Amino acid sequence: MHYTKSELENLGDFYKNQLLNDTLSFWFPRSLDKEFGGYLLMRDHDGTLIDDDKAVWIQGRAAWLLATLYNTVEPRQEWLEGAKSGIDFLNKHCFDTDGRMFFHMTREGESIRKRRYFFSETFAVIANAAYAKASGDPEAAEKARYLFGKCIEYATIPGLLEPKFTSTRPAKGIGVPMILMNTAQQLRETIGDPRCDALIDQFIEEIERDFVKDDIQCVMEQVAPDGSIIDHIDGRTLNPGHAIEGAWFILHEAKYRNNDPSLIALGCKMLDYMWERGWDKEFGGIYYFRDVYGKPVQEYWQDMKFWWPHNEVIIATLLAYTLTQDKKYAKWHTLVHDWAYTHFHDQEHGEWFGYLHRDGSVAQTAKGNLFKGPFHLPRQEWYCAQLMQELVGKEAAKNIVETEKQNF
Repeated sequence: MHYTKSELENLGDFYKNQLLNDTLSFWFPRSLDKEFGGYLLMRDHDGTLIDDDKAVWIQGRAAWLLATLYNTVEPRQEWLEGAKSGIDFLNKHCFDTDGRMFFHMTREGESIRKRRYFFSETFAVIANAAYAKASGDPEAAEKARYLFGKCIEYATIPGLLEPKFTSTRPAKGIGVPMILMNTAQQLRETIGDPRCDALIDQFIEEIERDFVKDDIQCVMEQVAPDGSIIDHIDGRTLNPGHAIEGAWFILHEAKYRNNDPSLIALGCKMLDYMWERGWDKEFGGIYYFRDVYGKPVQEYWQDMKFWWPHNEVIIATLLAYTLTQDKKYAKWHTLVHDWAYTHFHDQEHGEWFGYLHRDGSVAQTAKGNLFKGPFHLPRQEWYCAQLMQELVGKEAAKNIVETEKQNF
């Protein structure tokens, strides 16, 4: 199947309407913490607060979302003020004395937990960068660039981050080059940074060299330091939705570079490999975990359907279609879009349930916790709406040029 122009326009309208009138309205303004700053995001299906702790990841992500909407959709003052609330909470409370960020805070801003990795910092980078663009605040821009430099140090200097435990079986995950690539993309496209292009090249090269396995048509989640497969349970475990998120980061880079054919080929290959391994042919939806050799997976939730992989696959398939016009990506996008909005979407209260059983029934009703909040779903709806708006605009401009040529 192919999408017609009117179908693409309808998709763009759908995603924008869902974003502004269903997803965003579930979270805001109710989640703004007017007493202590930041956001109260741990909520049940109807918006009821189930915990007033604050996950640092989601504080940064929510601030990024509000600032990004201000920058790209409409300069609403409430979005700018909402983003500032998150930025202020992050910068005032969420850094330890060693300069690293916490993972889990009380509502008031007291630290509860810090993790060994630096994902809190990456989300603070994109939040500060988006807010700096929206507000013109030079301190936020300086903070974003400084933290980005620290993230690169954490990723590249051995021993800088002390692990929770030592292992005689060293491994590295695809998550680090993925998140650093996207962080660099966000930084470059908001306030700019001369380090970004070369680093993005480096991260893509690492993913292609070490994690993409053409011989078995797979994208590994974890490999040995030399890129070889670790034939043990953890080393064999795949996360198809996560790998597909990496695929659309690469496809986005291809689009940024005037539809670079080599990057389109790489991103589409990653999408193809992991769609085949991740799509549940019996019940629909994306499996959470698979084993690279089809063996049993350790985690009991391996066949559940989580919200966020579906957001990433919706983006990846639509982006792949717009870049290639390959009808299989339109078919896949329709499949995952229809399945996800049928099963995850809460038509009564808005937003998506986070966790489904394999058959698509709701496993539990929370829409916000330490890991789920206003990020993957609104990012998907925002990105797809922007993509369709840009595509339709280009098509209209092309038609004008062709008409002018004919008239001439």
